[in-house]
Amino acid sequence: MLKKKASCVSYTKWGYLFLIPFFLIYIVFSLVPLVSTFYNSLFENYMSGLTQVGPEFVGLENLRKIFADGDMLKYTKNTLIMWLLGFIPQIIMSLLLAAWFTDLRLRIKGAGFFKTIIYMPNLIMASAFAMLFFALFSDIGPVNDILVELGILSQPFRFMSSVNGTRGLVALMNFLMWFGNTTILLMAGMMGIDTALFEAAQVDGAKSFQIFRLITMPLLKPILLYVVITSLIGGMQMFDVPQILTNGDGTPNNSTMTLIMYLNKHLYSKNYGMAGALSVILFMFTAVLSLLVYFNLTKKEN
Repeated sequence: MLKKKASCVSYTKWGYLFLIPFFLIYIVFSLVPLVSTFYNSLFENYMSGLTQVGPEFVGLENLRKIFADGDMLKYTKNTLIMWLLGFIPQIIMSLLLAAWFTDLRLRIKGAGFFKTIIYMPNLIMASAFAMLFFALFSDIGPVNDILVELGILSQPFRFMSSVNGTRGLVALMNFLMWFGNTTILLMAGMMGIDTALFEAAQVDGAKSFQIFRLITMPLLKPILLYVVITSLIGGMQMFDVPQILTNGDGTPNNSTMTLIMYLNKHLYSKNYGMAGALSVILFMFTAVLSLLVYFNLTKKEN
């Protein structure tokens, strides 16, 4: 008797079926708006009082106007400065905390409690955070009162009227809101490293810093790359904190005006063509920076 051929069950179709909702959501909420933005950037379309001007096809004229405007470079510089001021201490602190929490030799008690505490600021809305800092660091706020009482300052420091003071507050808020999330991501990467590598290095007499620099950091590069690129994208989209802290004015002297705040002004004035052109520039700029970071962090060492 011929043996009955065993039937093979294929689960491929179920995989494609479960992917359909993702693609539908992506097309409706991401791809269509992206294409629409590129399309609108090619038209002159705005409100002049109660009169609608356009839409009239102007090609790349909107892009030319934005590049001809010197404010674009200034707002790009503001965005990058505030992102770097918040990200550099964030990545340093997160690396130290992640290494501390994942070190089995320390046997830290209550590690779960500390992890929860450092992640909690990430759960607070940026608007609430900005209003809190506005109250704390105002001219008659508790921070100035404490500094004057301790004799550190002879008179209250006007944080909101100082370029460095306002930028520092924005950077500090971004640092406090996101370093917990970055720490969790880096911890996950460190916990995936084989502990036998650390034990072998210790047997060979390697110091803690040598182990961290020569073993942990190279093996942590994939997750570190993800953290840097996602943080860069988030930094280029910085809006809520400086918008609320400065009431949308980017004070003082537009020193805290970010690219998205600049875009919001075009949308508020219903200048959709210029807003679309600025969105395209922001998209290209973020993509180029992300690719530069990617290739720099993934290039092979000799």
